[in-house]
Amino acid sequence: MAQHFRLPAGGRVDRSKPVSFTFNGSKIEGYRGDTLASALLANGVHFVGRSFKYHRPRGIISHGSDEPSALLSVSRGPGRTDPNNRASVVELREGLVTTSQNHWPSLNFDVGAVNDLFSPVFVAGFYYKTFMWPRSFWDKVYEPFIRAAAGLGVAPTEPDADRYANRHAHCDVLVVGMGPTGLAAALAASETGKRVIAVDEQSEPGGSLLHASDETIDGKPAADWLKETLAQLDARENVILLPRTTVFGYYNHNHVAMTERVTDHVIDPKGAPRERLWQVRAGHVVIAAGSLERPLVFADNDRPGVLLAESVRAFVNRYGVLPGRKIVFATSGASAYQAAIDAKAAGADVTVSDLRLEAGCGPELAKARAAGVEVLTAHTVIGTVGHKRVKGLIVAPVMGSGTIGPRRTLECDCVGMSGGWTPTVHLFSQSRGKLAYDEALDAFIPGTSAQAETTVGAARGDYNLAACLASGYAAGSKAAGGSAEWRFETSATLVGFQPVRVMPTDANPAKVRAFIDFQNDVTAKDIKLAVREGFQSIEHVKRYTTTGMATDQGKTSNMNALGVVAGQLDKPLPSVGTTTFRPPYTPTTFGALVGPARDALFDPIRTTPIHDWAVEHGAKFEPVSLWRRAWYFPKPGEDMHAAVARECKAVRDGVGVFDGSTLGKIEVVGPDAAEFMNRMYVNPWLKLEPGRCRYGLMLKEDGYILDDGVVARVAPDRFHVTTTTGGAARVLNHMEDYLQTEWPDLDVFLTSITEEWAVIAVQGPKARETIEPLVSDIDLSPEAFPHMAMREGRICGAPTRLFRVSFTGELGFEINVPADYGRAVWEAIYDSGKKFGITPYGTETMHVLRAEKGYIIVGQETDGTVTPDDVGLAGMIAKAKVDFVGKRSLGRPDLVASGRKQLVGLFADDPSLVLEEGAQIVADPNQPIPMKMLGHVTSSYDSPNVGRSIALAVVADGRARMGQTLFVTTPGGFARASVVDPVFFDAKGERINA
Repeated sequence: MAQHFRLPAGGRVDRSKPVSFTFNGSKIEGYRGDTLASALLANGVHFVGRSFKYHRPRGIISHGSDEPSALLSVSRGPGRTDPNNRASVVELREGLVTTSQNHWPSLNFDVGAVNDLFSPVFVAGFYYKTFMWPRSFWDKVYEPFIRAAAGLGVAPTEPDADRYANRHAHCDVLVVGMGPTGLAAALAASETGKRVIAVDEQSEPGGSLLHASDETIDGKPAADWLKETLAQLDARENVILLPRTTVFGYYNHNHVAMTERVTDHVIDPKGAPRERLWQVRAGHVVIAAGSLERPLVFADNDRPGVLLAESVRAFVNRYGVLPGRKIVFATSGASAYQAAIDAKAAGADVTVSDLRLEAGCGPELAKARAAGVEVLTAHTVIGTVGHKRVKGLIVAPVMGSGTIGPRRTLECDCVGMSGGWTPTVHLFSQSRGKLAYDEALDAFIPGTSAQAETTVGAARGDYNLAACLASGYAAGSKAAGGSAEWRFETSATLVGFQPVRVMPTDANPAKVRAFIDFQNDVTAKDIKLAVREGFQSIEHVKRYTTTGMATDQGKTSNMNALGVVAGQLDKPLPSVGTTTFRPPYTPTTFGALVGPARDALFDPIRTTPIHDWAVEHGAKFEPVSLWRRAWYFPKPGEDMHAAVARECKAVRDGVGVFDGSTLGKIEVVGPDAAEFMNRMYVNPWLKLEPGRCRYGLMLKEDGYILDDGVVARVAPDRFHVTTTTGGAARVLNHMEDYLQTEWPDLDVFLTSITEEWAVIAVQGPKARETIEPLVSDIDLSPEAFPHMAMREGRICGAPTRLFRVSFTGELGFEINVPADYGRAVWEAIYDSGKKFGITPYGTETMHVLRAEKGYIIVGQETDGTVTPDDVGLAGMIAKAKVDFVGKRSLGRPDLVASGRKQLVGLFADDPSLVLEEGAQIVADPNQPIPMKMLGHVTSSYDSPNVGRSIALAVVADGRARMGQTLFVTTPGGFARASVVDPVFFDAKGERINA
């Protein structure tokens, strides 16, 4: 397809680099620097999609991110297909495959277009009114219909092949928008030496200057000033310029979220990410986001070929594309005249239809006529002619009495409409700033700021180029702590417009479809109907009609909709207010928000230094928090039950080795370390000697158990604290909270050392003999190294913190070595223990062994409502301590009342029956429903060392029920079980002290 509408010269595209792409299967050519929109228009393609509700033909309306209609599906290759891309934003690159949306079977012949014939029925609130009855239709008729009709594009089904990055940054000044105002702000701020980040969503900075024609700044053509300014900024090391970057969210404390499009325009990204999410903390934010042109509201204003006037100018001057041969500009303001003059200079036959009286026009009128442009003043637009492309614009004079004169059809293939301008206040509003209504501008502008922010230029309603530059420069300097100002000399700017909500018409308003929201097919009469039906809040009107929703977010529709509502309510527009401008301001990909958190990183897996050895030796794994822990080590032909039974016997009879590296580890250091520990745990710590260990129990403020673990005093001012695997971060946060907010006077430092140490537990009667040949500088004899002691020395030449502790009830050692030595030391221990039949065991065996001894696991025997006394650990509480976290709560009446659930053991009458964990316990299975539950089973296993099944449970008044028979729920009914002591093996604890 030839580029018949491409101008022979001009524009910022690179004509030496043609680019081809496909649209609905047809090959089309453009140039590097084009967008999809400009390339399509260059080839005479205006009709690019169907509207959401009525399936009306829709075309390109805008050249920027406010495009509401030209939404295309874009494929950049396998796994790189996205729906609902705005054609005006997508940069052209070789090989793009684009398709139109929301039609079947084709764009030109769409069965859904029948909806347009039934438009009198599909009015605002149609779904609410229709799909309520009959109720039986909902499941089989209404819901399937709504789901089938919902949405525009088709969501991709292939996995996203791209990768995404994120970055956190800080700056003194963040400038949002690199049009003339933003560039002036960045220039001034950077001159102070402060760190400046300036961003713009377009592919190159410049904003409106990119399609300037005869504008000058300080005596230079605008293009030259732009080039020089960018060169200055780029040369400054304190400045970061980010084109292709959209600020989509403005949050508390000047936290600004931005998405940078990194490689969408690149054919071979060479592994670079597609997009980068920036999260910026700025000392001051300067919003120079510009303004948006308002469409005019008249009958059939949605025809393909009807564009915004400034967009016509942008396509002509920036892209070298003439959107039509005969163009009519319909306007109520001055800026459209410059677009008309530029289109005329490009060779188009141009007419201007202006609603304003001739006397109400400014210098733009004479300038246009001097350029040979026909101007019809005091003319309204009645409607358009055409179907899949506009062929004519119906205009009529507005008489002095307000009556409409005779109609006239102006033949055309393009219409440029302009109803004035609306400041882009979305980000300001997201920052929680308060808007103010400016009647002279007929717009809401930034009022009171809530954060360190300044909005300047057209974003606050200043449309004069010289004033925009001056305000931007002053704001940038002030934001950086300076006070510099600069007076810019520029060419005259054509400004001013007459607000109009709906163009005057001689047609029956009830039959006119004048679109306000092009994306959601909302007309002026839909808005009026909503108000007549009782919706007065603009938020309610928005939801009832869907105006301002979806990706548009009110960019093109907001002010016109507010004006219609105000007119219907006969209220001043400020009293109607605005809708809420929610992030994201423009559509943002899920990939950018997710960033690297996908595939293996979606649910990050932590592994220990010994993980690979376990894999090589056939271990089965289970997830524990983010860790993957060896669950059991089956031999050929063994199921889990057989493997665990073998491992349990091996530990009790000989020696077993267990990877405990996942335990949380925190180093508490400082002169006040012992005092801090004394306040955090229920146990006493002040008199614990260096080289000794203690089992520590930590409570929450409410007196319930938070975590537990063995703590070693390494030195007078240093403790090595262990926590449960899943509780490491929770405990560290708990400690930091108290240290920073309650006891900031304590001289203590907390450091997570979980990753620093690999932990190897060697357990069993042969544990000492296994490690003795490997250990130096430590006397392992029972007299020199008793249970609950800690020594520092070396094992296999590596430094170690060696703990004499046990979670199995056997003679045990926990060997802490730097993580890099973990596997080597493990292998040396394994080789040393082979003569004793050393057996690696996993978490399932660990659970069985600790349950045989009645040791609790926090999170299994506890559920957030368990106190130390409930699990038989009240004796650990230091009676002489003045205070510790949770102490006062332990005295609450409900925590000391009789009837609380207490930890007990259970023997099922059938010794082969392993009760289900979580199973409820009752005293009488024949009691009426609802039954009174006494408690539940917390842990249950088949114990090869006890010779039968065992279970731990929490039962109301449990310790008083020893010997009683209770009943436990099972899938088949109730099982009888006897209440017994929770210590099932070696009740006297003789083996642990061997």
